[in-house]
Amino acid sequence: MTTALNVRLGAGLLHHARVLPGSIALTIGSRGYTYEEAAATARRWAALLVEAAGGRPRRVGVFAHRSEASYLGVAAALCAGAAFVPLNRKFPAERTRSMLERADVDAVIVDSASLPGLAGLLRDLPRNPVVLLPDAVRSQAGDLGDVRVLDAMDLAVAAPLEQLPEASPDDIAYLLFTSGSTGVPKGVPVTHGNVRAFLDANQERYRITPDDRLTQTFDQTFDLSVFDLFMAWENGARVCSMESIEVLAPFRYLERNGITVWFSVPSVAAMLRRRGVLRPATMPTLRWSLFCGEALPRATAEAWQAAAPGSVVENLYGPTELTIACTVHRWDPATSPAACVHDNVPIGRPYPGLHSLVVDAELNPVPDGETGELCMTGPQTTPGYWQAPEITAERYFSHRGRTYYRTGDLVRLRDGEYVCLGRNDQQVKVGGHRVELGEIEAVLRRAGAVEAVALLWPDADTISAVVSGAADPAALTEACADALPAYMVPRSVHVVDRMPVNGNGKTDRSALLRRLDEGL
Repeated sequence: MTTALNVRLGAGLLHHARVLPGSIALTIGSRGYTYEEAAATARRWAALLVEAAGGRPRRVGVFAHRSEASYLGVAAALCAGAAFVPLNRKFPAERTRSMLERADVDAVIVDSASLPGLAGLLRDLPRNPVVLLPDAVRSQAGDLGDVRVLDAMDLAVAAPLEQLPEASPDDIAYLLFTSGSTGVPKGVPVTHGNVRAFLDANQERYRITPDDRLTQTFDQTFDLSVFDLFMAWENGARVCSMESIEVLAPFRYLERNGITVWFSVPSVAAMLRRRGVLRPATMPTLRWSLFCGEALPRATAEAWQAAAPGSVVENLYGPTELTIACTVHRWDPATSPAACVHDNVPIGRPYPGLHSLVVDAELNPVPDGETGELCMTGPQTTPGYWQAPEITAERYFSHRGRTYYRTGDLVRLRDGEYVCLGRNDQQVKVGGHRVELGEIEAVLRRAGAVEAVALLWPDADTISAVVSGAADPAALTEACADALPAYMVPRSVHVVDRMPVNGNGKTDRSALLRRLDEGL
């Protein structure tokens, strides 16, 4: 029977604090945190979270970026028995405030760099959360009204939480918000059992040891960050937080830190290839190179394999609703190029314990080799959307006693592996981030556009928009910047008298793309 400690995400950090106390668990810049230090810090913060909540807190926001507060704040929330809710100071304030309100957090852990925006986020919330400031004092937080603040001095002298609350597989480990087609981000609660199944499958595959050093290239609002942090801590390894500039020029960082496991979105590798710096044998320390979040081009896989000749290159695939990743293809220089479709690497086979189903528009299974929507089920399938039963009913369905998640991705089974052929809706990927074009269009309409169409254009990594009506492109762009993360803001907004339509009277998106190509 699995014990509560083994079920809890983050149990590995506490275990290795006992068996490998002096080993480095986390590196941020030049600062290394041992397992003993990281676990003791997380337990102290957890004790204050429990005391402030008058018992086990439910959800704890982490409003921090690549800092002690961001990583050990996650560990503290889990030690306290809470789910963590990652928040991003690069997002527009109103978007983050909406996440705080919908998550109804009991506390927020905030680093000093995020303090300038804190008062505005907390203003007029239905319920004031407690604020923890691990690297700041109360006076730096400004006027927070009646909000209770526990600062660096409080946290430094707190006694560690000795008795951790019990955790069950069905308890929520974290709550992430993703782009929503209705114009409102969707909350995805991921349970301890979901993540435990994912970690177990990946440990069986990658055999991470205390000698490994893993990159952390992702923001924590991106669920792929969970892989790096907890695959390292579950196995006594080190996770190394990379700044954006280091991700874009990684070679010295990898060599200096002895990185053995790289994980990023494919567009990072593609950018390095375009710049001509992805040269043969430039990453000799890597033994695993993992990519996920968007399509992996064949040429990028080939160039990366040459640059990291001692590394195994893998293409992972999976939406947040299936817990980080659910299928994988191992790149083989001899056979994989021929398996590519549209010059993209296959997404591969499901993880052990997961079951796949390819269906038509009526959710009827299609024969092997036919194109259809990929649906998945198994222990990594999350329980549905946060406080959104109608959307849950649209995306989750029952088939032969199992609950499947509809990914919206069109696939075909080829030689025992899946190849991805696009989407059946208006969802796209920008820099690995999931983007619902409908959310952008909703903002444009609220800002005054009569009609609005957002398009992925022109190089599969930027958004453009076409609107009709008496609209000011600059004002529309500003409205998007106020409401959306930077990667969702259209790079250009074009005004037309009327939208082209197809034979069914619907807006012809393909015609708009052609007109953009011709300069409208």
